[in-house]
Amino acid sequence: MKAISFASVAATAATVALLASPASARDQIRVVGSSTVFPYSQAVAEQYANATGAKAPVVESTGTGGGMKIFCGGVGPDHPDVTGASRAMKKSEWELCESNGVVDITELQIGFDGLSIAVSRNNTFDWDLTEAEIFAALAAEVVVDGEIKPNPYKKWSQINPNLPDIDIVVFGPPPTSGTRDAFVELAMHDGCNAYPEIKALKDSNKDRWNEVCSRMRQDGPFVEAGENDNLIVQRLNADPNVLGIFGFSFLYENQDTLKDVKVDGVDPSFETIADGSYDIARPLFIYVKNAHRGVIPGLEEFLAEYVSDAAIGKGGYLAERGLTVMPDDQIKEMQERVRQSIKMSAPAS
Repeated sequence: MKAISFASVAATAATVALLASPASARDQIRVVGSSTVFPYSQAVAEQYANATGAKAPVVESTGTGGGMKIFCGGVGPDHPDVTGASRAMKKSEWELCESNGVVDITELQIGFDGLSIAVSRNNTFDWDLTEAEIFAALAAEVVVDGEIKPNPYKKWSQINPNLPDIDIVVFGPPPTSGTRDAFVELAMHDGCNAYPEIKALKDSNKDRWNEVCSRMRQDGPFVEAGENDNLIVQRLNADPNVLGIFGFSFLYENQDTLKDVKVDGVDPSFETIADGSYDIARPLFIYVKNAHRGVIPGLEEFLAEYVSDAAIGKGGYLAERGLTVMPDDQIKEMQERVRQSIKMSAPAS
């Protein structure tokens, strides 16, 4: 039998006492996290409230990184119960959770999302960018005449004469966003490896390769637009010559005014995201603090609603809002994780 330290017992007892105190317990579920997951959590919160008559959970859009920091801050009514994430939890975030006594977490994948690059429908050009062109437009350093140099490109036509002769202006997420992390990993890293001079660094100097492939330019063409993806949508609607980066669900919800930019000839869609032919797609998650289950009123019912067939299944109300649905067996696995409060293992990286 594994030994349990007196310190661990004391910490657990303190946590139970804190959570059980009627004076300090919350009567509303609290959800933080990813701006991409936010509309899905909000929809589930509304459905839960309508079905149960309970207060709707408080759902905040803090970004994936910001949500993890808040979620991992501790156990008890002063800390949120659930956080949404547009990427998997990092090892450093797991360690932060552990250091603050958040040691029992269930990870639930809710579906998939494509990372869309979009432009106003008032822009008449038929946009189709390779990942190498995306990297050349947005990276802080690129290959120029066979050498890695600060990015000199100001217009799309300087990267490819077949692209519009207009200024490169792309609104995207900040470093705290899971969308930013996923975009760098899925689009920028693939794009930089298209250049032999950069790809060679991966074996000779991994840190330098990561710096070149991951660092977005800060000289104007790439604009960090905050955690609110709706603000990017507004910017695109106001200027037909600027592009924006956000989750496919936001493009889906605004397709009356926006159109997608193809990536390597492929449009983002439910089908291309699900079958992997659209290259910049990622899973979406929520993370649950199991110490709050059975203590925060309604949390069990809220989680059951979140992973229900009616929510994340084919034809569910989250699919109607742009979520790409998982296979049935994966949905059943998530439902079982909720029923059994299955504890996740530490992330590898």
